[in-house]
Amino acid sequence: MNRQDVQALLDEFVESDVLKRHLAAVSAAMRYYARKSGEDEEEWALVGLLHDFDWDLVGESKEHPFRGAGILKERGFPEHIVRAVLSHGDDTGVPRQSLMEKTLYAVDELSGFVIAVALIRPSKSLDDLEPRSVKRKMKDKGFARAVKREDIARGAEELGIDLDEHIANVIEGLKPVAAELGLNTSTPA
Repeated sequence: MNRQDVQALLDEFVESDVLKRHLAAVSAAMRYYARKSGEDEEEWALVGLLHDFDWDLVGESKEHPFRGAGILKERGFPEHIVRAVLSHGDDTGVPRQSLMEKTLYAVDELSGFVIAVALIRPSKSLDDLEPRSVKRKMKDKGFARAVKREDIARGAEELGIDLDEHIANVIEGLKPVAAELGLNTSTPA
């Protein structure tokens, strides 16, 4: 598996800009956590890019992420990558076992939520975003309703870290791609 193979797959299946931004965000958060854990940054980042690549095909149906996993298998992607993609959903029957699988689940919902919180701030930036602001918005059930707060909490729990620390990690992980995500940044992209 290499970046060119993954990019070819994304070019073939991913159409919406919203999905492209989501995949970029999850990829950046995965890269950050891999670096922090001493794992393979490129592999983890690629898993972040792949985890929802089938979304434009099947959406929020029961076929996701099974359709994507099938395509990955057909194209010869490694089994542990296919398994990570399958394990990021709660309804697949594939329990999260590896650190990569647990991290993918933990950053998936939170990445989008952090971006949503940053976008409503006057600065529209991650540079001044703090975990307490994110947690405050988590309590507002009318804000970003589609985001499952329980998944965010469970993700931190499965990683065995405090929710504040997890939010801070995701904020840091997203900073290098802030401009790509439509956010203002004081650091060069």
